[in-house]
Amino acid sequence: MVAAVPTSYSIPQKALHWLMAALIFFNLIFTEGMETYSRALGRGETPTPDQIGSANIHAYVGIAVLCLGILRLILRLVQGAPAAPVGEPPLGKLAAKIAHGSFYLLFVALPLSGIGFYYFGNETAGDVHGGPLKLLMWLLIVVHLAAVLVHQFYWKTGLAQRMTKG
Repeated sequence: MVAAVPTSYSIPQKALHWLMAALIFFNLIFTEGMETYSRALGRGETPTPDQIGSANIHAYVGIAVLCLGILRLILRLVQGAPAAPVGEPPLGKLAAKIAHGSFYLLFVALPLSGIGFYYFGNETAGDVHGGPLKLLMWLLIVVHLAAVLVHQFYWKTGLAQRMTKG
């Protein structure tokens, strides 16, 4: 028996999506604590308790993203995901698959590279974390939001409702 393809994401999938979006935006926007901590270490200084606390918040949020991302991937594998909207061009379907796969890779790679730097002192991991991986996450977010807006207002597919109401 073939399982039916869902028409919407499940409530746990929606909750994880929005919780992770909030946590990821938090860590992308509020990097000052980790940067201040890193600069202090780079100058050979002992970080202050406030600097350590700020860096810890960034690290703990990143670890939460890692754990939630793994849970989200498991849910997607078990519960599935809605099919592409009717009439979506093949190139759009391919782009969506690549973007979603890239997000899942970043849900793991960004926190692991951050862990490599923060907990193990691996400078290369820190450079990759704060450079290309962070930039790729921003790029994917912008493309993701643009795609949702195109679907919603140009193609009028109602795609956004699958992660909100529907």
